Amino acid sequence: MTLLEQIALLKRMDALIRRKSTGTPCQLAEQLDISRSSVFNYIKVLKQLGAPVVYSHECRSYIYAERYCLEL
Repeated sequence: MTLLEQIALLKRMDALIRRKSTGTPCQLAEQLDISRSSVFNYIKVLKQLGAPVVYSHECRSYIYAERYCLEL
């Protein structure tokens, strides 16, 4: 996957997280057509970029624990 494709994927993840509509890690992997382990790797990248990403069992989705703006 090229760098531009990876950036596009991170932006798609960000949009889903903002809408609280990622679903479980398996569901997110299906939506993005990537593996479950790749989901965890991309979540790690978002966290390294300062994103306060957490998984909400209540929402059954990844969410931002506080206000955040992804800048790529």
